[in-house]
Amino acid sequence: MFGPEGPTLRELAVQALSSVERGYDLLAPKFDHTPFRTPDHVLDAVAEALAPLGPFTDGLDLCCGTGAGMRPLARLCRHSVTGVDFSAGMLDVARRRVPPAEAPRVAWVRGDARALPFTAAFDLVVSFGAFGHFLPGELPRLFAGVRAALRPGGRFAFPVFAPPRPTSPAFWLLSGFDTVMRVRNALWRPPFVMYYRALRLGALLGELERAGFTVELRALPGFGRRADGSPRGRLVVARNDGPPGPAVTPRRAG
Repeated sequence: MFGPEGPTLRELAVQALSSVERGYDLLAPKFDHTPFRTPDHVLDAVAEALAPLGPFTDGLDLCCGTGAGMRPLARLCRHSVTGVDFSAGMLDVARRRVPPAEAPRVAWVRGDARALPFTAAFDLVVSFGAFGHFLPGELPRLFAGVRAALRPGGRFAFPVFAPPRPTSPAFWLLSGFDTVMRVRNALWRPPFVMYYRALRLGALLGELERAGFTVELRALPGFGRRADGSPRGRLVVARNDGPPGPAVTPRRAG
């Protein structure tokens, strides 16, 4: 469907009728050949925007998928980088893409992002394109876990982009996708949570502040500006200003 190396329409249908975890296990070998994989120019723009805030020591890629975000994260962090995802298939692909020279400082953890097994372990947590897999009511638990995983002064960062306008075909494509997914989840179990328009920027910022973060928005200049002058791309940077917790070393997992 997305070219000769991408998944077929039949494969996508099977994945969509599975649970989120099983669906991504099935998609993993071909995930990098779909539009769902965060493009390199987005990853590089985030790394460039974060570089002046460093240096960082240990970093975590939340919902790392096949590990595309680990490359820029490794440039930003001097000691270790960890990827966490609940899909074993995604992590298998991610492990294979790590250069041998980088392997000693890379760790992989299979786990639920809403129940992170870390306390004060990282200076930097990043995430790329994962929030469509969380319902609004799950954000408090998600952000509380991220804050607990950060050391005092650590940052949680992720890119956000201006939504398409109602006059754009992309607006109706994304709205139609969300509608299909809601109908699917009303008729089929287990649910497959993947919505493009379920979470608004204001709601994300509000939940981050309620979780105890100090939040700022930084423009990503490489993506231009809208007609009203606002940036098309922004980086959300949430700083943990809470009291210190017991420091731990990110654990390695097979």
